Amino acid sequence: MNEQLSATPLFHDHRVRVIYRVTDQMGVVYYANYFGWMEAARTEYLRARGWSYHQMEKSGLLLPVVHAACDYKAPARYDDIVVIRATVSELTRVRLEFRYEIRVEGREGLTSIGITRHIFTGPDWKPRRASEEVLRCLRGEGPPPP
Repeated sequence: MNEQLSATPLFHDHRVRVIYRVTDQMGVVYYANYFGWMEAARTEYLRARGWSYHQMEKSGLLLPVVHAACDYKAPARYDDIVVIRATVSELTRVRLEFRYEIRVEGREGLTSIGITRHIFTGPDWKPRRASEEVLRCLRGEGPPPP
């Protein structure tokens, strides 16, 4: 069963400037780079709640990606400022899904929409149920777990 998410979704905006090496011969951002930006945005989502991936892993909780997808709408180009909005779209004791809306700052519309699905596991890579402290932190309702 899904945990109830707040009426106003929690999000974190992460900004990057497109550098030359992430563009292709056509002068647009190479598609695979969007997945790295999504990773950075979800990492900063956790950090904004006071909990880093490093701390999470030290506590014995891993969050591997089990599915990733991205739909491309419009190109981003060299020197654009790209804003990646990471939102928790699903949260249960065993699963977490992030949705990403990616746009170029100052331009109408989205460049892409992505999702990543994760499961909670222990260091042995076996599925593990997240504690209520973890869920509260991810919902922005409490401090990071000890």
